[in-house]
Parts: sequence; C-alpha cells; structure tokens
Amino acid sequence: MSLHLYDTATRSMREFHPLVNGTASIYVCGATVQGVPHIGHVRSGLNFDVLRRWLARDGADVRLVRNVTDIDDKILAKAAEHGRPWWEWAFTHERAFEDAYDQLGCLPASYAPRATGHVTQMVELMHRLIDKGHAYAADGDVYFAVRSFPEYGALSGQKLDEVFQGEGEVRGKRDPRDFTLWKGAKPGEPSWPTPWGPGRPGWHLECSAMATEYLGAEFDIHGGGIDLIFPHHENEQAQSRAVGDGFARYWMHNAWVTMSGEKMSKSLGNVVSIPEMLNRVRAPELRYYLVTPHYRSTIEYSEGALEESVSAYRRIESFLRRVVQRTGVVPLGEDLCPEFVAAMDDDLSTPLAIGALHNKVREGNTAMDAGDDQAAREAAGCVRGMADLLGLDPLSPKWNEATSTDTGARQALVALVEHVLEERLRARKDRDFATADALRDRLKAAGIAVEDNPDGSQWTLRDD
Repeated sequence: MSLHLYDTATRSMREFHPLVNGTASIYVCGATVQGVPHIGHVRSGLNFDVLRRWLARDGADVRLVRNVTDIDDKILAKAAEHGRPWWEWAFTHERAFEDAYDQLGCLPASYAPRATGHVTQMVELMHRLIDKGHAYAADGDVYFAVRSFPEYGALSGQKLDEVFQGEGEVRGKRDPRDFTLWKGAKPGEPSWPTPWGPGRPGWHLECSAMATEYLGAEFDIHGGGIDLIFPHHENEQAQSRAVGDGFARYWMHNAWVTMSGEKMSKSLGNVVSIPEMLNRVRAPELRYYLVTPHYRSTIEYSEGALEESVSAYRRIESFLRRVVQRTGVVPLGEDLCPEFVAAMDDDLSTPLAIGALHNKVREGNTAMDAGDDQAAREAAGCVRGMADLLGLDPLSPKWNEATSTDTGARQALVALVEHVLEERLRARKDRDFATADALRDRLKAAGIAVEDNPDGSQWTLRDD
C-alpha cells in the first residue's frame, strides 16, 4: 500500500503523489509567539515531524517550512502588559518554542520564516490581488473582497451567507464578510510603509506570502490545527488562488489537546506548559504521549493517561537496554514490520504503528527469556527502526543525552539492576519465590520500583 492521507479539502483519503518526484514540500502554520508554549501548541509540530520522517524514509528530500507569527494583536497586548518592547517579547517566546520543539525531538524546520521579515512579499501579493479586482484599499487598510471569489468556502464548507470573520468593527469594509489583508497604522504600534499607507500585516496574508516565497506557487501539503481551517486556512487559500496560484494540493489538520472537554488555551487558563511537563516526565515520554494517538483524534489530557504512556515508553526502553546489556550494541534495523508500514501508510495511523512496535517488544522479551539472543537482537533492531521513524528510539544519541547527566553512572546502574532482574527471573521460573521476593525487596530498598507485566519486568528509579 502506498501512502494515503486524509485531505480536509476533499474530505477524503487520497493517495499521496508529490508535485515533484523525489521531493515533498510542506508548509505548517507555526506559533504566534505570545507566551510560553504548552502541549496543545507543540502537538502540531510533533505530528508533522512524524509525517516528515515517514516521507523521508526512502530518501525523499522533504522541505518543511514552519512560520513564526511575530507581530499580532496578542503579542502587542502581552508586551505592553509586561512593559516590554514588542519585538523583544516576540523573540523571547520564539526561542521558547524552538527550545520546546528541539527538546521533544522535532527535526529542525528547513526554514522558519518570521512574518516581519516578509512585508515585501506581502505588498507584492496585495498588488496582485488589487490588480485582479479581489482586494481594495480603504482608509489605510486593505481588504480581500470575499464575494469576488466564487470558490470561497470550498475548504471549510462555510456558506457565504454565514461567513463571520471574527474581526469585530473594522473601518472601511464594503462587506462584513471581507477580511483584512493589511491594518493601517495606529498610534504607538509598529508599522511598515506600503503604497496604501503605513501599517502592519493581517494574519492570513502572512502565511500565503511566506509559503509561496519558499515553496512556490503550488506545493504539496499545508498543515496546522483544526481550529485554523476557518477562517485562517480558508482565507489563505482564497487569496492565493484568487491570483492564480495553485497553492496547497493537500490540506492536513491535527486535532486539539483538551482538558475537561475544552481546547487548551491561555485565555481559558487550562494549559500545561512544556517546561512544567518536562519537570514531571522525560522529553521522549512526553513525545510518546503526544504522538501515539492518531493526529486527527483529540487528546483529552489526564494524569492517568500520561502515566500509562510513561510506563509504555519505559517498556520499550527497558527491552532495548536489556538486549544491549546482554548482547552488545544493537544497530537500527532496516526491515520494518509489515503491520507498522501498513499503519503508517494509512494516514499515519500511529496507534496501530505503536501497537506493532509493542508486539515486537513482546516477541523480543520472549526470545530473551528463552535464551535466544539472536532472535532478541533482531527484534531489538526492528524495534529501534520503527521507534526511530516516530522520533522515539530510546537508544538514539538525542535521548541518551537528554535522559542522563552522568552516562557512566547510569550505565553502571542499568547493568546492576538488569543483572538482579535476570536473577529474579530465573528464580521465578524455578518457582523459588522466596529468592525472587528477596531480590525484589533488595531493589525496593535501593529505591528501584519493579513492575511485572507480560512484556517482562520493568523498573524505574523512584524520586523519593
């Protein structure tokens, strides 16, 4: 089966065929850098990182552009509230987002353009729209004339009579359904010169200009959260196609992270920030929690679900370290389980892909218990290969560096604990439960919590 993706525009599964063979071009709507990132913010980055890794597995040149919205009403308001320059506030939080992406194992974007660096391209796009009769200037603002574009609403399914842009009272609009391309300057706000007067860009204009600048008039995939379908992505598509650009050939949207049924949002106060999360769980464990559900499924955040994900990831980690301890370094396997490949080709069905990975972990643990080290090594190589494509390989340099400040001490601890666990396993097989219990109690006294499950005994070092 070849890769099939769910296309929001056609509301159907479509086989993926890139515009140019051997390449894949992706534009992902990035952050509006108004504050510290939370897990709802980074989910999109993680989901499209998995897509990028999957597309690149056969050597494709994947060009992923993820923009930064560094000028916005919310940024200006937050900066003013804290008595900080708007540009410093934006850059501070841009770095926070980049740190979060990096900590969670996202490959660096091919480019991460800032809106403020592309005013020239935005002015050019507005010129094209006005020349074609799709936009007009009024009192220093510039608007897109929605009724001039018959295809408006095709992406989101919005009916023209029901369109509401959510812009409030805006001066100069000929039709309340029109949306703002350029905002005329206001006292005390940053502005850039244009033929229609000084001002700053509208949100929708930014992404069309940057996507076209770096990926061309037509490109493969445009991605972002489902909350962006309308009005943001609808308006991007309208203004780009109105000037004759093909724009995105596939539209992909990830679902929300919610808490008590509400989308995570700073305005609702129901956010869990990345720094806070990484004080509680390790980065690869948080990544596992966020990429395991299907990207189009809502994640309802709960402590219990997070703990289950942590335990599941540690089962993978424990198996691989057990094999390495007994047999030596295990390279990444090139042969993937057919079930894993089929799942990933089916619209990135990560729950099924993770299930295939855990099945291989169980096979490997069974082989280890039977003394079949070669079969265990083969299983471990396959597990590493699958986990790597999800950005989750516990033995990768990324996570080894991230999970240990003293590699030598950790390796010694792992070796000691795994040795005691193997002794305990032999005692249990021999039905010498007194010895098995004594070994468990020895580990417990040292602060090691042991969990017995079908995948083998797992262990964690307690914080207390």
